[in-house]
Amino acid sequence: MPDLKYDVLGLGNAIVDVLARAEEDFLVKQGMHKGGMALIDEPRAEAIYDAMGPAVEISGGSAANTIVGVASFGARSAFIGKVKDDELGRAFAHDIRAAGVTFNTPPASDGPSTARCYVMVTPDGERTMNTFLGAAQDLHPSDVDPDAVAGAAITYLEGYLWDPPHAKDAFRKAAKIAHEAKRQVALTLSDAFCVDRYRAEFVELIRSGTVDLLFANERELLSLYQTADFDTAVRALRDDAKLAVVTRSEKGCAVVTKAGVETVPAQRVERLVDATGAGDLFAAGFMFGLARGRDHQTAARLGVLAATEVIQHIGARPAVSLKALAQQNGLQV
Repeated sequence: MPDLKYDVLGLGNAIVDVLARAEEDFLVKQGMHKGGMALIDEPRAEAIYDAMGPAVEISGGSAANTIVGVASFGARSAFIGKVKDDELGRAFAHDIRAAGVTFNTPPASDGPSTARCYVMVTPDGERTMNTFLGAAQDLHPSDVDPDAVAGAAITYLEGYLWDPPHAKDAFRKAAKIAHEAKRQVALTLSDAFCVDRYRAEFVELIRSGTVDLLFANERELLSLYQTADFDTAVRALRDDAKLAVVTRSEKGCAVVTKAGVETVPAQRVERLVDATGAGDLFAAGFMFGLARGRDHQTAARLGVLAATEVIQHIGARPAVSLKALAQQNGLQV
């Protein structure tokens, strides 16, 4: 087995988030599905930008947010994702490296601009996303560094990678390298609409053992098994998955294994500001705990802690050291 270089390595779409507050009627007027993620082209991206209110640009991308969270716990982490050599691409690269994450994917010199996601945050904290994938969809298998993947305890992949054609191949290549090195592969389902697009393929990834650890929220899980009943979906998940964690907002989370289901409660939230990144940061805490040999309950508590921190401010990355926060809450890191 290769030497361990990283606790977690993430593979995902490298995206800069453009966040703005919006009322419900803005979503209706723009034909947006509240709480979902829609893929858009560049003209639509420009039209949304022109219509939205004052915005804040923050580096994002689901897996990238998770990996920054892992680094905030004090772990060794790396990210593979494609940006263009443009202003937003340079900002993304700077931000993720400044967070302590290894990021060595060469930027594209031509082709579409760096990906961006327009995030509308309604007064209830729910986020509605419109994503122009741009340069992110040019992530190729050749961008996957075999030594980095083989040297990571967990390789983490986002469901959104199933949209760009070459990224899917990069996903499969990374999973194969990880398993050949006797490492673990984790997948987040990313979005209920993403599950709608690729349900059969995601189920096959889980059943075939390509994925060792699955992250889903309740809506994504119900979509995966096409049922409105949570318990029915969990029973199906127990049959299919080695290990899975289902987040349920204020109900906490459920850790699902062949042996049974363990629940961990949510933490009290002073003020829900922006739900963007809650699932991403939960995954960060859980995988950090797993990579450091913690039991599932402790790993889930670390996940809940990270998710609770991120939803109390704008942006999908931690505003404080998660390592220090865990220590303040009596969690060993």
